[in-house]
Amino acid sequence: MLQRLREDVRCVFERDPAARNTFEVLTTYPGVHALLIHRISHCLWHHGLRWPARFLAYFGRWLTGIEIHPGACIGRRFFIDHGMGVVIGETARIGDDCTLYHGVTLGGTTWGRGQRHPQLENNVVVGAGAKILGPIRVGEGARIGSNAVVLKEVPAGATVVGIPGRVVTQRGEDEARRERMARRMGFDAYGTTRDMPDPVAVAIHRILDHLHTVDQRLDENSHALRTLGAAVDDSRIREIEAGDLRDLGLRAEEPAAETAGTVSGTGTDNT
Repeated sequence: MLQRLREDVRCVFERDPAARNTFEVLTTYPGVHALLIHRISHCLWHHGLRWPARFLAYFGRWLTGIEIHPGACIGRRFFIDHGMGVVIGETARIGDDCTLYHGVTLGGTTWGRGQRHPQLENNVVVGAGAKILGPIRVGEGARIGSNAVVLKEVPAGATVVGIPGRVVTQRGEDEARRERMARRMGFDAYGTTRDMPDPVAVAIHRILDHLHTVDQRLDENSHALRTLGAAVDDSRIREIEAGDLRDLGLRAEEPAAETAGTVSGTGTDNT
C-alpha cells in the first residue's frame, strides 16, 4: 500500500505542473484521496465486507466529489485531475498509467448483472466530461476527447471525439515513436494530432523525429567504434525525467516583469 501511494504521488508530479510538493499533494488533491479510499474499500469488498466497503466509498464520494464503486479494478499510477463529478462503475476495469479529468463517467447501459462497464487498457487519457458507456474496451494509448460519448470499442492508439464518439485519428508507428520520445523528454503531447493546423505541433513532431534519428545514429556509431576496438562507452544513456526540467531556476513572472519595465520606460500610458 505504501509503495502504491508513492507511485500515485509521483505520477501527480509527472502529469500536473501545478503540483509543488508532496505535502500539498497528500493534503489537497482529491484524486489521490479518492484513490487511497478506493484501495481500502476494494480490499474490504473482496473480503466479503460489502456494506463497510460501500459506506467507505460513500464517504469518499462526500469528501472528494469522486464516486468509485468498491468493485471497480484500478491499475497502478492512476491519476484523476481535479476529479469533481467522476463516476466509475462496479465492473469497470482500468489499466496502468491512465488519466481521467473531471466529469468523466465510466458507466453501464444495462440493468443486467455481469460485465456492464468499460475496460480501459494502459495509458488511456479521458478528457473532461467524456462518457464511456457499456461493456466496451478502450485500447492501449487511446485518447478520448472532452465531452465525447463513447458507445463502441476504441482501437489502440486512436483519438475519439464527438457525440456519438468517432475515431478522428489512429496513430501509426510514427506517432507512437514520437510519443515515446516525448515521454523520455518529460512531457506528454497527447493533445496534438496530425490533423491539427498548429505550427507548434508540427515543429514538435519534427524535433521529435530529429531526436529519434540522432539517438539511433549515435547508438549505431558507438557500437561500430567499439567493435573496431575503440574505447567507447556504449552504455544506455539515462533518460530525462520530468523533474529534471522543472527546476531550471526560471519563473513565469520574470519575463512579464521585464516587459512591464520596458513599456513603462518608454512612457507608454498603461491606463
